[in-house]
Amino acid sequence: MRLRSGGLLLIFQCLLLGAETPSPTKADKAVSRGDWVTPAIEAKRVTHHVFESKALKEKVSYHLYRPAAYEEGSTSRFPVLYWLHGSGGGQEGIAPLAKFFDAAIQAGKVRPFLVVFVNGLPQGMYVDWKDGSTPIESMIMKDLLPHIDSTYRTIAAREGRMLDGFSMGGYGAARLGFKYPEVFRTVSILGAGPLDPDFERTPRANPRSRDGLLERVYGDRDYFRAVSPWEVAARNAQAVAKDSLVRIGIGDKDGTYSLSVEFHDHLTKLGIPHEWHPLKGVGHEPLRTLLSLGEGQWTFMRKAFEPPVTRSESK
Repeated sequence: MRLRSGGLLLIFQCLLLGAETPSPTKADKAVSRGDWVTPAIEAKRVTHHVFESKALKEKVSYHLYRPAAYEEGSTSRFPVLYWLHGSGGGQEGIAPLAKFFDAAIQAGKVRPFLVVFVNGLPQGMYVDWKDGSTPIESMIMKDLLPHIDSTYRTIAAREGRMLDGFSMGGYGAARLGFKYPEVFRTVSILGAGPLDPDFERTPRANPRSRDGLLERVYGDRDYFRAVSPWEVAARNAQAVAKDSLVRIGIGDKDGTYSLSVEFHDHLTKLGIPHEWHPLKGVGHEPLRTLLSLGEGQWTFMRKAFEPPVTRSESK
């Protein structure tokens, strides 16, 4: 199956909505129950689910894409891509992303895999908030991953797990992937932000928005630095470099491009092998970032999920 560029533009236009950083309001100071259980998105091969998170003491939703091959067999196990959305909630991107991945699988470009669309809140940052109110990282690592592996026929090993995301999601993929290399073999970092090591240079957020996010999530810059991909990569460089697949992709017209260049140089100095994709003429645009990766997108994913890890038991 081949998708035309014009068709892909229509398919992916909604992804752009997750790329901006909205200004904080008083309502942002607290996370409501409604944020944790989002409305169901209707899309082919996509289902909406809710599970109980012990870390949050709340019910949390996620969406799941399952390829046709999953329904056709009763024993086969599948690798899993955990997609981390950008700021804004990422709901609009679920259907077009699922269609994008499904088309590639149907075309034989990559082996069938599951996609978990993680609920990371509009501005959750994929980190445990310093004040303890919103332990998103703990929810993902301690609750969501075990739930996925116990509920679906997954390859429950690091070789069967990939983290990917755009903007805030690229930042989340970097920090979680480098912090837990024993859990995730593959890390894809697309259009990532904030990759500023000290949270002073934030080209996609004005100072008021930046400071509000800093106060709400991190409390102070010391905590921001301690949990940042820069520090996590440095602490775990040896483990990450040993047997991980890492990719950075960003448009050279993206306002955060220079920070990704610095992060690319940082990983190089740490001795962490990675693919570096500066995409000519591309801004902070999920659609054009994905399209500009071309066939390299699927080459990378084939590497990520091969050789397959097999298990005989079924659920």
